[in-house]
Amino acid sequence: MERAPAARTTPVAPWSRLLADALLAPTPRALRRWAAAGLITSVLIILTGAAVRLSQSGLGCPDWPDCTATSLAASGTTGDPLIHRWVEFGNRLMTVAIFVVAVGVFVAAWRYKHHGRRRRDLVWLAAAQPAGIVAQAVLGGLVVLTKLNPALVSAHFLASVALVAATVGLYVRCQEREGPARPLVPRPVRLIAFAVVGAVALMMAAGTVVTGTGPLAGARGVARYHLPLEGVTQLHADIGWLLGGLVVALLLGLRLGGAPHRAVRLGWLLGGLVAIQGAIGYAQYFSGLPAGLVWVHVAGSVTIWLAALFLPYTLRDRGAQPAELRSGPLAEHGADAGVPR
Repeated sequence: MERAPAARTTPVAPWSRLLADALLAPTPRALRRWAAAGLITSVLIILTGAAVRLSQSGLGCPDWPDCTATSLAASGTTGDPLIHRWVEFGNRLMTVAIFVVAVGVFVAAWRYKHHGRRRRDLVWLAAAQPAGIVAQAVLGGLVVLTKLNPALVSAHFLASVALVAATVGLYVRCQEREGPARPLVPRPVRLIAFAVVGAVALMMAAGTVVTGTGPLAGARGVARYHLPLEGVTQLHADIGWLLGGLVVALLLGLRLGGAPHRAVRLGWLLGGLVAIQGAIGYAQYFSGLPAGLVWVHVAGSVTIWLAALFLPYTLRDRGAQPAELRSGPLAEHGADAGVPR
C-alpha cells in the first residue's frame, strides 16, 4: 500500500523562532539581553534629544503629533531650515523604535517565570519602560505646543533620566535571585553611595536650568528661564564640586570598608569621569558654550549617571541567577534537562 506523501511544512525562519523564544519563553540570558536593549535605548533617547535642543531644532516640527500642520513627516514649509525638521523628526522616529523595544522588554519580563512563578519585581521595573516612553511622548508634545516652555523641557529631560534609573534596576535585578540583599560594606559607605546618586541627579537638574537660561534653549526666540546665566552656572559648578567631594569620600570608604574589587574599580571610574566632566564644563563655559562641546558634556553627565546608579548595586549581594535556567511551559513542569529543582 502506497504511503501518502508527507504534508509539507513551511519552515520557520531561524531568526523569527529565536525572537519568539526570547520574547515568549525567555531564559535569564535572554531577559538580560532585553534589559540591556532597554538600557541602551533609554540612553540613546537622551543623547538624540540633546542633539535636537543643542542644534536649535526644537521647533523643527512645530506641531504634534504631526510634524507640520499638513504632514506627519518632515516635509512642507515651516519657516525653519529643513535640517532642523529632520533632526526633530528623526528624534520622534527614535522614540517610536525605543517604544517597540520597551514593549518587548515588558512582554519578556511578564512571560519570564522562575520555578513556575512570575517575578513581580522584574515586571514592575519592566512596566516602567513603556509607561515612561508614553509619558515622554506626552511631555514632548506639550513642549512643542508650548513653544519650548523651559520648565517643560527640563521635565522632559529629567523624565528620561528617571527612565534610565529604571532600566538599570531591571538590568541588575534580572541577574539576581530574589530575597533580601546581603550588604558587602558598612552602612556609612552605602549611604555615601546613595548621596552620590542624589548629587548627580541634582547636578543634572541644575544643568537643564543652565541650558534653559543660556543661548542653546532649543530654538531662537523661545522663552528662557528669567535667571542670571552666571548665577545658575555657578550653582551648577558648586554642585559639581560637592559631587567631587562625595566621590572622594566614597573612594576612601570603599578602601577602608573592604569593598569588592568591582565596586572599587567602578568608584575610580566614577571619580575619573567626574574630573573629566568638570574640565569639559569649564572649557565649554569659557569658550562661549559651543553646541558640540555642550553635547559632549551632556553625554558625560549620562555616563556619570550610569556609573553612579550601578555602584550601589555592587555594594550588596543577592546571589546570581542561573544563566541557563529556562522559562515557559517546560520550566513550569520541571522539564528542563540538567536544571536542578
